[in-house]
Amino acid sequence: MSRTIIHSDHAPKAIGPYSQAVRVGNTIYFSGQTPLDPASGVLVAGDIAVQARRVFDNLKAVATAAGIGFEQVVRVGIYLTDLGDFAQVNAVMAEYFAQPFPARSTIEVKGLPKAAQVEVDMIAVLE
Repeated sequence: MSRTIIHSDHAPKAIGPYSQAVRVGNTIYFSGQTPLDPASGVLVAGDIAVQARRVFDNLKAVATAAGIGFEQVVRVGIYLTDLGDFAQVNAVMAEYFAQPFPARSTIEVKGLPKAAQVEVDMIAVLE
């Protein structure tokens, strides 16, 4: 099966050997995005809500490059360095997604690249 690499200049460049997203058939797999500013590659300053918005903005840029919106996202994976931030990240996610919401997992991790507090990956299915 063929793969199509998806890239947006409006999202941070990959900081490792991976693509921002890959389409296989009618499924798009989004790599995890952290709250890096796309222009500078530097972690945005601010609390967890600021960081979460930057993450979802980065994912939205990649989704736009793929020609889709968040309504086609079927799964979201959230990685937090502090589960105490769960409610704030939920509130930010609700700004980007409408019902019916995608399936989701939220996992606390010891650390994330560049000392980010949050990372999010997604899977979308095209109709």
